[in-house]
Amino acid sequence: MTTLHKGRYSADVGADGKVLFLIGMRFNQLHKPWKWLPVFIAMPRMLIELQKNRELGLVGKPRTYLSGRTVLVWQYWESFEKLAAYSRSQESAHLPAWRRFNAKVRNNGSVGIYHETILLSDATVETVYGNMPTFGLAAVTGVVPAAQRGQSGQTARQSDPNRDPERRALGTGQRRQNRQRHPAKRGQQREATGGRRHQHGRGHQR
Repeated sequence: MTTLHKGRYSADVGADGKVLFLIGMRFNQLHKPWKWLPVFIAMPRMLIELQKNRELGLVGKPRTYLSGRTVLVWQYWESFEKLAAYSRSQESAHLPAWRRFNAKVRNNGSVGIYHETILLSDATVETVYGNMPTFGLAAVTGVVPAAQRGQSGQTARQSDPNRDPERRALGTGQRRQNRQRHPAKRGQQREATGGRRHQHGRGHQR
């Protein structure tokens, strides 16, 4: 039975540099299965290899989606380095499949392939799940209450190393004190600014 996490929660992403890897294919010419079938069956072989040998870097369970003519395989990896090492390994199932694709169907247009590699960290990723089973990135990293992590649309901005929160708080307090100490000065500044605007407007009327 599926276990639901009631309420809102987030993935415990951390800063260890996990990778979201999206890879797939498109059946451009459905009437030529002898062209796209070798590409289609190559991916299950690689996934079996990766799940049997977790030290290669795959984490969690890959998910496969089909939309129209497009197939998408959703994967998470421990690091970009392990992903790159697997793709170049002479002993992996990937390299022979890639060479066969290049030799037979790379330029004939019968089948399309793609991949996207996305580096993940707590400073750049926002995750929110509500009343969901463990899913997506949270299934790989573990979960924490959303309020605990403060996950919101401002996560990336708040994590900017160039914006020291203590300096921001100090600056805000200092500005507030200045407004309280010099209210007359602020009024004079507004009057002076308004006067300049008025004169500028009169000059245009002439």
